[in-house]
Amino acid sequence: MPDVSPNTVTATTKANLASQLPPGIRSRQIDNGNGLNMHILEAGFEQPGRECVLLLHGFPELAYTWRKIMLPLAEAGYHVVAPDQRGYGLTEGSDTRYEGDISQYRLLNMVRDVLGLVFALGYKSVAAVVGRDIGSPVAATCALTRPDVFCSVALMSAPYPGVSGFSFDGVNSAAKAAKVHQDLAALTPPRLHYQRYLCMPDANAHMLACPQGMHDFLRAYYHMKSADWAGNDPAPLASANAADLATMPEYYVMAMDKTMPETVAAAMPSAREIAACDWLPDEELAVYSNIFSDTGLQGGLQWYRALGSAENQAEMRLFAGKTITVPSCFLAGASDWGIYQSPGAFEAMQSRACSDMRSCDLIPGAGHWLELEKPQIVIEKLLGFLASLQKA
Repeated sequence: MPDVSPNTVTATTKANLASQLPPGIRSRQIDNGNGLNMHILEAGFEQPGRECVLLLHGFPELAYTWRKIMLPLAEAGYHVVAPDQRGYGLTEGSDTRYEGDISQYRLLNMVRDVLGLVFALGYKSVAAVVGRDIGSPVAATCALTRPDVFCSVALMSAPYPGVSGFSFDGVNSAAKAAKVHQDLAALTPPRLHYQRYLCMPDANAHMLACPQGMHDFLRAYYHMKSADWAGNDPAPLASANAADLATMPEYYVMAMDKTMPETVAAAMPSAREIAACDWLPDEELAVYSNIFSDTGLQGGLQWYRALGSAENQAEMRLFAGKTITVPSCFLAGASDWGIYQSPGAFEAMQSRACSDMRSCDLIPGAGHWLELEKPQIVIEKLLGFLASLQKA
């Protein structure tokens, strides 16, 4: 067994989380059989025999991000489960050291995490797995590799373009990515892709010890990627070359001489704007800021390091050419640049990666955090998708 970082969430932070959970959502720990004592939130648990729906969060988020979605799905008759994924929150057993084992964060092991949770909950299959942001490729890979268990998939915020195929032109994907990073650095002024930044050894320290503090850092980060920020007016990029990528906001393609806290500080909302933010009031944001202040963000950053690695890509090529055959749908905020940050991914998802895509919706008035910004519409879309499975 590799060394693991201890869970450092304090009793005060755990009590704060418990105080912010809506009645009807419970918190507990469960052994997922893959090395994790996994923290989950669940609703609709009172009645046995219900179909299960799994909700997988993104970065920098927690199971708590699904709090507005869980009860309505449970009221529709589902057992709704949202875990703190590997490296996050109250889930224990992950190696969250920068110099530690990142192989456990590769996609196939993330599928083992979710599969183990399904079986630990007593299910042989689930009605749907829902993943958003960096949880989207995990949910997609669950459906791709185990369609017998994950009977449908809903992807949110991050389009799934399918598995990269074998390269026969002598240029592998790592070399292509390195060329883009070199070209970004050569721009005037020099730029840096945010995923490259998040893989750096000091990224966690920048965020954990940022001058504005974790709470204000997250406030600015959430604000800048939401529909509330006027700078978000996304459109498809012409190409993946450096000049086109650099047209995106600086939280995606950063100024090379700035950290992420420095980047988002320029978009810090005013006290009036914070008070008016009904989709993320300060007491709810404090759940995230308290937990990440305790644990740091390195657990989430490990995902970016592992998913972009040559080893992960080599493992996934086992499924080259395979499509997601179970029913699927996609949801994103219309003001979310994440739809277009990988040119062609949105189109590839619909044309070839998912062979039974039932719907693809871009929700007006929502940015990257659509489950928080427009929860009622997300609930309606997910319930409509789940209902379509019953009619099939």
